[in-house]
Order: sequence, then C-alpha cells, then structure tokens
Amino acid sequence: MNRGKLIYVIGPSGCGKDSIMLHARNHCPGAEAAFAHRYITRPADAGGENHVALLPDEYRARLDLGLFALAWDSHGNRYGVGVEIDAWMEAGLNVVVNGSRAYLPEAARRYPELVPVLVVVDQDILRQRLILRGRETAGEIEDRLRRAGDYAVCHPALRTIDNSGELAEAGRALLELARKRPEGLRRAV
Repeated sequence: MNRGKLIYVIGPSGCGKDSIMLHARNHCPGAEAAFAHRYITRPADAGGENHVALLPDEYRARLDLGLFALAWDSHGNRYGVGVEIDAWMEAGLNVVVNGSRAYLPEAARRYPELVPVLVVVDQDILRQRLILRGRETAGEIEDRLRRAGDYAVCHPALRTIDNSGELAEAGRALLELARKRPEGLRRAV
C-alpha cells in the first residue's frame, strides 16, 4: 500500500483556510482523506477553526513527549499537529492540515512529498474578513495585512486556490487535491 501525502494548506490569516477545509471535509468520504485538527494555545471559543485548545503547560508537555509531528509558534500562540497524521498517511490516506507559511520549509523537510496549497484572496476581502472575525484591533488588522505580503512561498509542488469568490468553488478545488490518491490506491471500477 502506498503512503498518503500531506496536503499543507497555508495563506494569510483570514483568507478562509478553515472554511475551505471544512467545505472539503464535509464533502469527502473518510476513506479518501483525513483532516487533522491543530492543537493551539488559544481558547476554544476564540472563533474560527475547530481546534484542540491547550494550556501552555499542556502544549509543552506534549511537545516534550514527541506527540507533535509539526510544531511552531505564531502570533503569540503555539501550534501543533499530532503524530497521528503519520499513521493516517501510512494507512494510505492523504492528510490535510492547516499549516504556517513561515514553517513550510521545515514541514517540507520532514515530509518531502508534501503538497503545499496557498490560499489567496483579494486584500479588500481579506480586510473585511479580519474585521468580521473580531479577534484583532484595527491596528493589528493592518499589521496582518502588511505581513500577508511578506511571505514569498516557493515550492516545486505549490498549488494555489483563490478564495476571493464563492466558498464552494475554493472548497471543491481543495477537495480535488485531497482526493488524489497515490498510485496503487485507486479503486477498481
């Protein structure tokens, strides 16, 4: 059985990564792909993604025990993706994770077959989404918008999804990538 691939979804905060991933997850049979939760030192009721909220001490203990396949710090929080993704890929599933643009080089080093998916969105739409999300002040939002263009993403397998239009269209694009099966796993018809 061939190993699944890591589908590493990245993009600026507020571009709609969580919404696109939820759409794809809701339309993807569990035998085709797995969608990983992130473990974050952010309260569960902070809005946005469905994540596992950890206290800083809980996060540190899991990190020290080697329970994260991927782990990084960003925007005052700590993020982790559990080692369970390795078992899922060994079972032949493609695994979709919400990653970090800054952490992409390390993630690609750990998972050479990684497929990065950059979600892009028109800057005016991004500003409105950040305002509606309500997590940051106006100044913090403007800082995020400036930083959104700071990361040049370069990877030979990079795919881009524009989420400036209908969510269903962007969600279908991610679903198509998540469903791509490694050779040898396609079902006979």
